[in-house]
Amino acid sequence: MKDNTRAAVVTGGAQGIGRRTSELLAQRGYRLAIIDIHHPAETIKAIEAQGCEAMGYAGDITDEGTVDRFAKEVFDRYGRVDVLVNNAGISLIVAAEHTALSDYRRVLEVNLVAPFLLAKTFGQMMLDAGSGSIVNVASVAGLLGIADRVAYNASKHGLIGLTRTLAAEWGGRGVRVNAVCPGWVKTEMDVADQAGGSYTDADITGRIPMARFANPDDIARAIAFLADAEESSFVNGHALAVDGGWSADGTWESLRLRKR
Repeated sequence: MKDNTRAAVVTGGAQGIGRRTSELLAQRGYRLAIIDIHHPAETIKAIEAQGCEAMGYAGDITDEGTVDRFAKEVFDRYGRVDVLVNNAGISLIVAAEHTALSDYRRVLEVNLVAPFLLAKTFGQMMLDAGSGSIVNVASVAGLLGIADRVAYNASKHGLIGLTRTLAAEWGGRGVRVNAVCPGWVKTEMDVADQAGGSYTDADITGRIPMARFANPDDIARAIAFLADAEESSFVNGHALAVDGGWSADGTWESLRLRKR
């Protein structure tokens, strides 16, 4: 039976993984609070069309005042927060020696500082309640080094470190903290990254043992699993690779392709 009193917060919910995660959590009985740099109106509309409850908020999650105001609105409306999904993120594809310091800092602010700020704010609500789950959306780039992504890689490695630290501090107080590490996913971010000419579909599918991109639903279902207090009740501090085997495969390309 669904518990329709539960509430979940999702960042970056206007599109891609964040939108699909919001829709899936709504289907599983959560009331949603979704924040993005632009108001996630289409996501809210889709959720409400399913007969589910959702609120949207536009704001910069790197700003502490914005996060505080958002948290107050969420708590005023729902009175609780059971799940936080730190999904919002930005990419930067530039060789390390050409990466501007301002761009490096911006990626860290969005991908690493903001998740800490949100975890600290909503995590306190969870700690007060003695229960909750935080899922940070990291990346296969948080497990491996990938060329021309120095800021992105550093931010996602840091996010996994943040995940493990919070899991160690908060697990004994009822709040689990885990990370999902997607491989390449067909989203608006992928379209934008490929538009720069740095890689093709074949570059990715040739490297992944399962020979395809992930889709947002693949990642959303992993997030929902880690969010659920029954399905993943003793999983804490884990970085779950959802990458089709990318991070498991050390095979060179010609040998990999002969196995298909």
